[in-house]
Amino acid sequence: MSDSSVPGGVRCSGGFAFVGRLRELNDVVSTLLSPPAIVLVEGEAGIGKSRLVYEAGAALGRAGRPVVTGFCHPLRDPVPFGPVIDALSKTGPLLPAREQIPRTAGALATLLPDLADRLPFPPPPTDDAGEERNRRMQGVRSLLAALGPVTLVIEDVHWADDVTRELLLLLSRDMPEQLSLALTFRAGDLPPGSPLLGAAFRRQPGTRGCVLHLLPLTEQEVWELTQDALGLSADAAVGRTLFERSAGVPLVAEEDLITLREKTRSGVPAADTDLATELEHAELPHGLRESLSERLVSLSPDGLAVVESAAVLAVPATEELLAHVADLTDEDEAKALMEALNASVLQEVSPAHYAFRHVLAQQVVYQQIAGPRRTRLHRRAKAVLESLTSPPLVQVAHHAFALGDKDAWLECAEAAANQAVALGDAGTAATLFHQILDQRELPTPIRSRVAIGLALIAANGVDYTADAALLRRMLTDPQLPTATRGEIRLALGLLITNHAGDRTGFQAIEQAAEELAERPVRAARAMIALALHEQDGAGDRAWEWMHRADAALRASPDAAMLATAEATRLTLMAREGDPAVWDEVDRLPRRCEDVDILRQTARALYNVGDIAVELGHDRRAETLLTESRVLAHRAHVPYLESYSRIVLARLEGLRGNWTNVEKRFNALAYEYPDIAMLRMEQAMLLGLIADARGRRRQAVAQFTAAAELGKTESQVTMRLRAAAALATTCLSEGTLGKAWAFVEPAAATLREAAAWARATGLVPVAVETALARGDREFAESVADDAEDGLQGRDAPAATAELHLARGLLHGATEQAVRHFGLARQLWADIGRPYNRAQATERMGIALAETDPDQGYSRLDEALSDFTKLGATYDAARCQSTLRTLGLLRRAPRGRHGYGDQLSPRERQVAELLAQGATNRDIAQALFLSPRTVETHV
Repeated sequence: MSDSSVPGGVRCSGGFAFVGRLRELNDVVSTLLSPPAIVLVEGEAGIGKSRLVYEAGAALGRAGRPVVTGFCHPLRDPVPFGPVIDALSKTGPLLPAREQIPRTAGALATLLPDLADRLPFPPPPTDDAGEERNRRMQGVRSLLAALGPVTLVIEDVHWADDVTRELLLLLSRDMPEQLSLALTFRAGDLPPGSPLLGAAFRRQPGTRGCVLHLLPLTEQEVWELTQDALGLSADAAVGRTLFERSAGVPLVAEEDLITLREKTRSGVPAADTDLATELEHAELPHGLRESLSERLVSLSPDGLAVVESAAVLAVPATEELLAHVADLTDEDEAKALMEALNASVLQEVSPAHYAFRHVLAQQVVYQQIAGPRRTRLHRRAKAVLESLTSPPLVQVAHHAFALGDKDAWLECAEAAANQAVALGDAGTAATLFHQILDQRELPTPIRSRVAIGLALIAANGVDYTADAALLRRMLTDPQLPTATRGEIRLALGLLITNHAGDRTGFQAIEQAAEELAERPVRAARAMIALALHEQDGAGDRAWEWMHRADAALRASPDAAMLATAEATRLTLMAREGDPAVWDEVDRLPRRCEDVDILRQTARALYNVGDIAVELGHDRRAETLLTESRVLAHRAHVPYLESYSRIVLARLEGLRGNWTNVEKRFNALAYEYPDIAMLRMEQAMLLGLIADARGRRRQAVAQFTAAAELGKTESQVTMRLRAAAALATTCLSEGTLGKAWAFVEPAAATLREAAAWARATGLVPVAVETALARGDREFAESVADDAEDGLQGRDAPAATAELHLARGLLHGATEQAVRHFGLARQLWADIGRPYNRAQATERMGIALAETDPDQGYSRLDEALSDFTKLGATYDAARCQSTLRTLGLLRRAPRGRHGYGDQLSPRERQVAELLAQGATNRDIAQALFLSPRTVETHV
């Protein structure tokens, strides 16, 4: 399709990325490439019908198949078959010689004056209008047949006149053999109960067909659109706001993106520009205003009254409620509602509840209501809602605010927030608490009550940034009572440790424990949190804090706080690899009616499940984390639900499903942009995959990012994992000094925290690094300390790492083979193929000198496992080792008949080139000579 067939630039979507419609595009293109064929594309205004057929036209054009397009319009010029004639007027370059065009096509000469001299002579004039119409219809078919393989696209057929629809119906019943037909339309704008081409339409035998109903874009797809349009200026907050405003309608999203692009400069965000806030206050998209205004003018006064009532209510409403607010009788309201539904202004969003398609449509209507009428509607809505047996307090507060009654709003908003807390809806409660605390000159008693309310729920939310900022601001209020200040400081400390992974939060928690002296149960909550801090030697006090918390709770009947203490005790047991923890976890209450106790069960299951991964109980971990995710959802603890999803994604990576897990982490990163744990785990995973594929610089960057984030965590595990990964990378590059710089302080941290039961990869790399620099004493002391620390512990992964370390200490001996074999078996039992392949490789090297056949067998096995995983660097290293040891079973030279396809090695080179690797990088990654790499390139 040429650009000239696309009016203005709108049809091309202003250069925006084409997202979320690839499956539909494939369906359309494959159908249209197999004529005769008919494609029907249906969807609401702005949903992307035109963009889809435009992209399909571009694909057809690349395949050498021409496309001609005509457009229907609501205000039609009196031209017979106008849209079809519009399309045919562009067929000049496609016309064959006049003698090859059927004579019947001459009937179109007067309708196509620019092509008249290339068409057959027109037939004699006739006064019979019916005859003339039949001639022209036959002429259209004859001309389309003469064009050969061509696709006719008619847009917005819901605006087509009856004659044009009749023509399209006749074409569909007698398609030229090489014609494909694509029609776009809005079902909501067709007469009620009327099919697009009438009841007589049937796709004929031998004609291919495809009917598509386009749905709104998902939140992830809107995010992809946002990233493409705004580049570095895009963030998750902008993506979420854009999705909420547009409800996934591409045209609405794109209009907002045009506005936002004007706020940025060359894709680089200004330091003081908050694009999400800009978007919230942006004007309503012009295209949406036009589309909706067009529908509103067709409504009767009663129909408009119902629509305005829905706009004021701002939530899905029943017929009865709409009737009361609109001040209509039931009978009049029923007719008016049907009118609004038929005009596609309102829709039934749930059984017997009606609302606008998306929030911006509601805002368009709301802004058009005159002030005095808007006030009357809000007053009626408030009165009706207050008269209900169980008034929806959030909605009542909304109408009080709209009426300017601040006192009534404060009272109702606080009651609504407390109601939301009681119902477990922390998100709604937090929003209301924020709105109340944002008010100026708020009385101190209300401020204190609301501050405590927010503090008590903040730790369970996921909007960490906004809650933390507000809690910090509240702490500056000198009028707050000490205990209230302690509650706020405790909430702030829990927020920044749990969500930001910032261990400075423990300082706030310790101070809160003192401020809460008059509230021993809340002070115990602070002590329980302090028990989990293990950085900088704080782990030595873990059980001391637990004993103090137990003492504070001894006389307390607070079952929820006792459950909190129990969850923390189980966490500490798991952290130490205590085998008794599993039976105790199994006894946790899963079906408790008390939501606070259920939350602590979810927390215990998550904590123990997360540590189970470090211990090497992967299957048990998956069970616990899945349970935690389900319970967290039931108990309304979104941050725990997100944490479980993150660790389950990590497990996916440990099992070797690297392609899928990268996608999972990217999706999670969009959902939870502020959770530090997610950034750490994603960096470790991406670093591992990059290292396994020889992308060293990328791996180092990811591991370094994880190490920096790990410094602020309460646990030592991430610091140790990142240090081990960086040291391993340095050893591979031959930079022994750098490796030691990571190993030495990390080993000191490991000893200080006594974290021997948790597998971090540090013990074997510490031993290998120390041996490489000739410090056998250090290597043996690390292995001995690890062995002592694992006595009586249930930690198969750390045990596997200890066997690797022992194997390294024994060198190429039978003892080394035994230890590597035990590590290999343990990793196999745990279910981690990459670790298993690494141990198998070590075993093969150790066997090579004494038993070459067995050595070859193990190395070949490791090579196969690495190849299956996509670990190209490790696979190349295995090949290099086999070659160096003289064990490589050479294959015949040459390209093995790959023809014009890339060989596996050439594919590896091509992938690294695409990732920006130099020839030298590729040579190191694949253990090839630079000249060989040049040949492949």
